[in-house]
Amino acid sequence: MSTFAVYPGSFDPPTNGHVDIISRGARLFDRITVAILVNAEKQPLFSMDERLEILRHVFRDQANVEVDTFDGLLVEYLERRRAQVIVRGLRAVSDFESEFQMALMNQRLSPQIETVFMMPAEQYTYISSRLIKEVFSLGGRVQGLVPELVEERLRTKVMAKRET
Repeated sequence: MSTFAVYPGSFDPPTNGHVDIISRGARLFDRITVAILVNAEKQPLFSMDERLEILRHVFRDQANVEVDTFDGLLVEYLERRRAQVIVRGLRAVSDFESEFQMALMNQRLSPQIETVFMMPAEQYTYISSRLIKEVFSLGGRVQGLVPELVEERLRTKVMAKRET
C-alpha cells in the first residue's frame, strides 16, 4: 500500500524551511501534497494563485509532490483525498504545544489519520513566513532563507508599493 501524506499551511510566503520538510517528506512518503489553506480571515501578502505558482515551480521536478488548496477541516480534506498522514513542522519547543493539541484533535476527528512531526534542517529552525515578511519589509536580506522565486516576488511587491 502506498503512503500518501499532506503538508498543510498558509505558505505566505514559502520558506526554505518549508521546502526542506516537503523534500524530505517526498523521500519518506510515496506521495505528498502541499495543501495551502484558504483562510478568508487573513490578508496574505501573496495571493493564492501566486503561492500555488511558486510552490509548483519549486517542486516541478519532483513527480511525487503535488500542490493543492483546501478550506474547512484538514481531516475532511485528507479523507476526500484518501491520504493517511498529516506532516507538520516543528521549529522549536514553543511550536509543540499547539501542534500537539491539533494532532490530538485531528486524531479524535479521524482516528485512521496519523500526524508525523518533522523538524527542518538546523539552518532553518528560526525561519517563519511572518519573520521573512517583516525582515524583507524593513530592508533586510532573505537570500538563502526562501526560494529564489519568492525573493524575486518579494522585491517586485516592495517596488510596486513604492510606486504607489
